Amino acid sequence: MKIEKTVRILNKRARFEYEILEEIEAGMVLTGTEIKSLRSSKASITESFCQFIDGELYIINMMIDEYKLGTFYNHKTKRERKLLLHKRELLKFEKKLKDAGNTMIPLKLYINDAGKAKIIIALGRGKKLFDKREAIKDRENKRNLDRILKKS
Repeated sequence: MKIEKTVRILNKRARFEYEILEEIEAGMVLTGTEIKSLRSSKASITESFCQFIDGELYIINMMIDEYKLGTFYNHKTKRERKLLLHKRELLKFEKKLKDAGNTMIPLKLYINDAGKAKIIIALGRGKKLFDKREAIKDRENKRNLDRILKKS
């Protein structure tokens, strides 16, 4: 079981599905086996989202695999995990979430130099189908341009 120095778990679909309005870094409340599993890069944030419950922000549907060497103290793989933000930041995002079409989605999960698990969450608005088509066209045009430049 190899533990990596730099753990970065990305949500690649987020920027395709949502128009990102604002980003913020938050800490997370984790148990011992969860952080050990994260250090082994055994997590997924692609289907997760953030929600306010009793004035506190939680990440829901985030998958952290069970720790291989954990005993009966092992954690549940998909549980609600509390995010740590300042009160004024929570109030600011709670007001913005009340606007129609806005949602909070995780973009990146990583472990900082101090060994703390951090997550970058973003306030986003869902893209329409034509916006997604534009993103696909831009990506294909960039790919073709890079291919042409590489050949010449």
